[in-house]
Amino acid sequence: MNPLPSADPVAVWLPAARARLRAAGWDGIAPALVVSGAEQRLYLLPDHGAIGDLPRVHQAVEPATAWPVSTAAAGFGTRQDSGQTPIGLHRIADCIGEGAPCGMVFKSRVATGEIVADGEPPGGDWITTRILWLEGLEEGVNRGDGCDSHDRYIYIHGTPHVGLLGQPVSAGCIRMDNRDILELFARVQTGTLVWIVPMWEG
Repeated sequence: MNPLPSADPVAVWLPAARARLRAAGWDGIAPALVVSGAEQRLYLLPDHGAIGDLPRVHQAVEPATAWPVSTAAAGFGTRQDSGQTPIGLHRIADCIGEGAPCGMVFKSRVATGEIVADGEPPGGDWITTRILWLEGLEEGVNRGDGCDSHDRYIYIHGTPHVGLLGQPVSAGCIRMDNRDILELFARVQTGTLVWIVPMWEG
């Protein structure tokens, strides 16, 4: 787990995130994910167990575990073949890779048997360790003809390119450090809600 940055805007985005997720049926107890494009971070809500890891300034606010990610180099958008990271409300449709070793390479969601070390492979959008396949829940936004996140094969997945995390460099998916996605994978399940937002307001 990576600590929250000292200038974390948790007080700004947390109320909006909670309200949006609750409107979609989140009970505030089960895990939910928020991807912040502006910060290039993924947050797990709620995470009461993390309070001991937070700076004192955050302890009056519901804590959130956070990890650095990489969203798309092409920005945010939902069109088919855009190479962009979709926005809006999603759920995890499938959790893939349980039991595979850290660094396992996946092709078409199947483990290839090849294991790569961090930073080793040149270029490309390598998919490693674990896959959380996303399904859009907003018709005409991220679900349906020409914009369907599931049909676009949008994942949260591991990457060996850890030095690029925190920067928008992916081909559309949400990349995570292999060790971080192992931790995340153990704490979510099929049906976990995911809200992807390019920019926070407020």
